[in-house]
Amino acid sequence: MERIIFHIDVNNAFLSWSALELLKNGSKIDIRTIPSVVGGDEKKRHGIVLAKSMPAKKAGVVTGEPIYLARRKVDKLYVVSSNKQKYYEYSEKFYKILCKYSPMVERYSIDECFLDMTGMEKMFGDMESLAYKIKKEIKDNLGFTVNVGIGNSKLCAKMASDFEKPDKVHTLFNNEIETKMWPLLVDNLFMVGKSSSKKLHEMGINKIYDLAHADVNLLIRHFKSMGKTMYEYANGIDNSPVERPIPKNQGIGHSTTLPEDVLDLSYLKKILHKLSCMVGMRLRDEKKYAMVVTVQLKNNDFFSYAHQKKLMNPISSNEDIYEVSCELLKNMWKEEPIRLIGLRVSSLTDKTYEQISLFDETGKMHKRNKVQKALDDINKKYGNNTIRSAALFDDNE
Repeated sequence: MERIIFHIDVNNAFLSWSALELLKNGSKIDIRTIPSVVGGDEKKRHGIVLAKSMPAKKAGVVTGEPIYLARRKVDKLYVVSSNKQKYYEYSEKFYKILCKYSPMVERYSIDECFLDMTGMEKMFGDMESLAYKIKKEIKDNLGFTVNVGIGNSKLCAKMASDFEKPDKVHTLFNNEIETKMWPLLVDNLFMVGKSSSKKLHEMGINKIYDLAHADVNLLIRHFKSMGKTMYEYANGIDNSPVERPIPKNQGIGHSTTLPEDVLDLSYLKKILHKLSCMVGMRLRDEKKYAMVVTVQLKNNDFFSYAHQKKLMNPISSNEDIYEVSCELLKNMWKEEPIRLIGLRVSSLTDKTYEQISLFDETGKMHKRNKVQKALDDINKKYGNNTIRSAALFDDNE
């Protein structure tokens, strides 16, 4: 049976939810219809644009820019402060509606969820009709609009939900990838960031079609493990499951609050390196291996979001944990200031095994575990950090 996955994304969540609160409190103006932004405290360094209305966007206002610069672009810019508590309340109401339609709902962020609807046709009938029903229920009961993407994987569902906004339903099934996804620029492919898309264009890979038909070994040489992921995504390959949040007592994790907001990806990776070593050491001390890696970020407006990856093989080495966490970081970071970063491993097991992928080096994980054991033995004898794997460092570290 082919999987059926929904991705449901709130349209301009922070601005929409702020608009609803203002209207609820007696405002005669719907800020979604005028040049407006949601921002942090202008008196502090957090005074940046977190969300913008369509009229503000047309005037050139950009998410992430200082509010004082946005004011220069619009004569009468309406600025409303973010309200974290109210956003969580709207997010919870949104989530509860979705839980009526599937037992498997994954909160991908505060304003978007995945639903596994496989086999639900027997209960709800046509899936596209159901998507319109869910969209209408949210709009009628909560007052804001959503986009719904439908596909045979989380990747395709998420890509579909981004095709055209707002208040739309789109499909991207496996048999539609060639006509709907391949003609798009690589910039539109999920998890391809600005630096990766620039490098792909320099390599002559401009459309997703080009990426899907590129030499995967060439991509791996240029982008390491991300090269294989991009190749698979371009071909619509994504077997990741829709999962409920993992209880905190079923894993090992560490997080750190940064001394100042960080906008440097390489610095965030260095923090992940340290967290990988801490988590890996605890994991091995308990003689466990992990099947899931989760990275959490908290931005400068105190909003948290986390992405996770379920692995084919259980891992315990610092190097394996670090490699997966860096992949997650690149996928999830929205190029916004970060004040906290966390790393967690879960779905722990006592046993290790290795399934060989077509693209992976045979025995790679086993070799890393042997190296890690040697490092642990030396560090236990002579002190922590006496010796570390060079593979855990960036070239400029």
